[in-house]
Amino acid sequence: MSKNAIDVCTQEADYEYQMKYPIASFWDNRQQGYTEGKNNKKLYWISLTSPLHSKAILMVNGRTESVCRYQELFYDLFKQGFDIYSYDHRGQGMSERLLDDSQMGHVEDFQDYVEDLETVVQQFNFNRYSRRFILGHSMGGAISTRYIQTQHSHPFHAIALSAPMFGIKMPSPLKAVVKPLCKTFIRWSKQPHYALGQTAYQKKPFKDNNLSTCKLRYEWSTNLFEQTEQIQMGGPTSHWVWQGVIGSEKCVKEAQQINVPLLLIQPSLDTVVDNNAQNQFIAQLSKVRQDAVLVPIADAKHEVLVEQDHARNQALDAVLGFFEQ
Repeated sequence: MSKNAIDVCTQEADYEYQMKYPIASFWDNRQQGYTEGKNNKKLYWISLTSPLHSKAILMVNGRTESVCRYQELFYDLFKQGFDIYSYDHRGQGMSERLLDDSQMGHVEDFQDYVEDLETVVQQFNFNRYSRRFILGHSMGGAISTRYIQTQHSHPFHAIALSAPMFGIKMPSPLKAVVKPLCKTFIRWSKQPHYALGQTAYQKKPFKDNNLSTCKLRYEWSTNLFEQTEQIQMGGPTSHWVWQGVIGSEKCVKEAQQINVPLLLIQPSLDTVVDNNAQNQFIAQLSKVRQDAVLVPIADAKHEVLVEQDHARNQALDAVLGFFEQ
């Protein structure tokens, strides 16, 4: 890579100015709309393009998220010559919610997410680009992985994963019983309900958060959600947990089905997803591919793409360098 992220990407020193002016203007010029996913569910999408670009990135975000919170990331990637595409998953963000209680994070089948991703890919003609990539974060990393594993004729040249959900972080004794436990709760209740300990959307103070050590970026994001009720999302249902575990396990079990170079960014302080499951995935994939790369990021929490500069720059250097190969 010819330039480092510290030189070409947004830094904390001028973060507030950048977000208020050039990035806000950039975001206002996005293209947006809705497409129909599986069972005719409306999926909100955005694109940020230039006729001068010949490369594209499809960003697949995580649970509870929306494209709206990645304005800084999209801006930084766009400046490096990439057209940007992204969308909100069914049941969250600006996309159609699935339950009467719109705060509940729910999905009937994890495969629904994967089929929605295929719909989005088909909507945008990625084959017109000379280089095409997926960047998936957390749950979006798992969805992207399952897509690549099951759609071998996909148009992408490589995939980068940020803290992918290959396992949900939980105590070891619970891991052995979580699937049957969730299935039992589902059978007992006629209606979807929050998983144990989960609630509707609540603003979490910076000092209590498990997502980022960057106060500036974290508070910008929480303010966005506070001001935009439409994208607020609560905890998952028991059904989502059950399906999330199934989807995560399939990612690891079928690791060797990946047919493109793969980069995995692993924040060391992650308490949301299971880093050991990521290690297992890379170990399995590395048996059949020499281009599976794991990059650990020290002193970073789960959302490494909205972390402090030292961690975020490392992650972006890794992603941009990988996509340049």
